[in-house]
Amino acid sequence: MRFRRLVRGNVEWSLLEGVGREIAKRYGRERVRVEFIDADNWLSTPCVVDDEWFVKITTDQNSLVHALFTSARNLGAFSSGTEGFFEHFADPVEMAEHELEATRRMREIGLNVPKPVEAFEYDGMGVLVMEYLPEFETFEEMEPDRVREYAPKLYGSLAVMHDNQLAHGDLRGENVLVHDGEVYFIDATGVDENRMDEVRSYDLACALAALAPLVGARDAVVAAREHYSAEELLAAREFLDFVNIRPDHDFDAASVKGEIEKLADTERQEAPR
Repeated sequence: MRFRRLVRGNVEWSLLEGVGREIAKRYGRERVRVEFIDADNWLSTPCVVDDEWFVKITTDQNSLVHALFTSARNLGAFSSGTEGFFEHFADPVEMAEHELEATRRMREIGLNVPKPVEAFEYDGMGVLVMEYLPEFETFEEMEPDRVREYAPKLYGSLAVMHDNQLAHGDLRGENVLVHDGEVYFIDATGVDENRMDEVRSYDLACALAALAPLVGARDAVVAAREHYSAEELLAAREFLDFVNIRPDHDFDAASVKGEIEKLADTERQEAPR
């Protein structure tokens, strides 16, 4: 956590106060109460304003770190036999605007996401304002039986996203929330929309990687099969080693691959001749 704080950097208090004053002015408040969140976040300073808005403040340092991460991920993609498909943003404001637009597009197709409000620039920083979800759980906080209950909803929502030519690009446990019994997505990243087939396979591999440690490889694959074909799971299999080298995923890739291959073999044997 200390390393993440160092990488994320510290925003001067006077600038943070200025962002608070700007939000108060924009939304007709004399003043606002700002509570900063000690989140496991590399790419912004997150806070809650008046228990109503979730705000992410992005700096030049955050943009630089994002560029380094993007380069590393694109190099890692070569391990799956494909060119990189992650995209970097020109500056902090573009980072905030992209997340706002990605969230709007997801909401338009009926996915559960925090309501997007706006993105704006303040003193060279990008400021993203969204609905604040006061109560939620992550999959890591649930008992395995509850994770099994929600796993099909996660894959179903992901399939809707993919069927509408959208992708998340950074799917991991902390970017999927359960609020009021529904699955919500947050923190989508930029990907090359001309490489959507590969990105969809990568997204599915990330979902398998997030769920397998919680419910076991077999249950993670069986739940995915409710919304994805055996062929799509085999395509995702090719990205599992890449996903496994990322520090925010820790799972047994060989077990997940084995379960995908067993499922595909069973379906081939059962197919009419």
